[in-house]
Amino acid sequence: MLDTTMKTQLQAYLQNLKTPVQLVVSLDDSNKSREMESLANDIASLSEKVSVAKSDNSNERKPQMLVRSAETGSEIRFAGLPMGHEFTSLVLALLHSGGHPIKVDDALAEQVKALEGNYRFETYVSLSCQNCPDVVQALNIMSALNPNITNVMIDGALFPKEVDERKVMAVPSVYLNGELFAQGRISLQEILNKLDTGAATRQAEAISEKAPFDVLVVGGGPAGAAAAIYSARKGIRTGIVADRFGGQVMDTVGIENFISVKATEGPKLAASLEEHVRDYDVDIMTQQRASRIVAAEQVGDLIQVELESGATLKSRSLVIATGARWREMNVPGEQEYRGKGVAYCPHCDGPLFKGKKVAVIGGGNSGIEAAIDLAGIVEHVTVLEFDSKLRADEVLQRKARSMGNIDIITEALTTEVLGDGEKVTGLRYTDRATDESKAVELSGIFVQIGLVPNAEFLKGTLELTPRGEIIVGAQGETSLPGVFAAGDVTIAPYKQIIIAMGSGANAALGAFDYLIRTPEPQQQKAA
Repeated sequence: MLDTTMKTQLQAYLQNLKTPVQLVVSLDDSNKSREMESLANDIASLSEKVSVAKSDNSNERKPQMLVRSAETGSEIRFAGLPMGHEFTSLVLALLHSGGHPIKVDDALAEQVKALEGNYRFETYVSLSCQNCPDVVQALNIMSALNPNITNVMIDGALFPKEVDERKVMAVPSVYLNGELFAQGRISLQEILNKLDTGAATRQAEAISEKAPFDVLVVGGGPAGAAAAIYSARKGIRTGIVADRFGGQVMDTVGIENFISVKATEGPKLAASLEEHVRDYDVDIMTQQRASRIVAAEQVGDLIQVELESGATLKSRSLVIATGARWREMNVPGEQEYRGKGVAYCPHCDGPLFKGKKVAVIGGGNSGIEAAIDLAGIVEHVTVLEFDSKLRADEVLQRKARSMGNIDIITEALTTEVLGDGEKVTGLRYTDRATDESKAVELSGIFVQIGLVPNAEFLKGTLELTPRGEIIVGAQGETSLPGVFAAGDVTIAPYKQIIIAMGSGANAALGAFDYLIRTPEPQQQKAA
């Protein structure tokens, strides 16, 4: 099952096992079960601390592998082959079950251990989903820390009956004790905040008590990471507050234009960004969103950043790097059927529509790339483009037109998402050439129509363009003294990772230049 290279790498990892681990496999006579048995035996052959047993429970999902700790009795399950993006989840499950230290904040670990009651998580994934492993791994960590918590990763493609019965149309979808708990990317901290209702309040109180920063970066994508690194290297007090580390990069699959790295994936790059930032003395605060900026009363005084959690941070200067998000269609039915057929990540959710008809909204590079990828999975793809012609590169257009199951409709204005109350059944659009309203029957709609800057909270505070982008100068300065901005949230014409990083560094240097020319505020001296 595993090639020589993978065996060599895995054997090196398994040397970190301190206590025995048992792999319990539940099998039937399918090819996937034979692959599962081969995988378990391959793993056991690489370490004397790993053993394999077969389950005789006829009620279990098959194929399934249970990773059990002989020391603590913790159980982590994989229903389906944990390969592709999920192979890392399997490796970590082995290490954590075998006593290897879990890399998680001590406070979070204690919070997990203190949870009372039984928590039975089921996480539906697709093996091509780059967001799913983070959720699976967070829940697996909880399972390894607390024996009252279990998690099973379920490959939706292998268990279509379950997927249909539970109407799972987006991954990751997490069920807790049989009820839908979360959909989409969710971090360990967010999971705990949902389970421990007082956690968010305690976290907000702790944040508000922090001393003022010299530079506070708002946003954790490439621009924010670069700004934090460049600020910290100046030896000044630096903080970074963000909803999640990595930003939109976390939703990017293939990256082939990051200079000096021929090819990588978004989550891998995001992890490298966070690792680099953590090499410096940067106070990182995640799962937090800014809601308002309160300007200093006079130049040089502290600026306040109010967060949605109720916390308030203070800093001598700010770098806004909140990035952008996928643009929505804003038509009736879109929000109602979001996650029920309306999707924004073809790589994540595409496998759930195997053999079905779908639409892609948008004829730019993202839209046509999505159509090409989906065409290899689904029965048929209909591309709807508002303009009279596609905007994608010619090479992509030729590829799409050469595929027998892609139809392209131009001058199409999507007007409504249709559904039966539980899932998408089609969409309605207007033919702009004839003004005729038409309907298309389908099961999924993938929206790929560009980006919206995450700057709504800045309206009335900073000067923005009509599109909502922050207007910046040569040093990243904004219309408010001491506030700088970088990346996709600004007027930068090209929304590229490498450009965002450069602008983040530029804004940080601009902020430092501002600080050395501005007297330190009296309230900070007193603090």
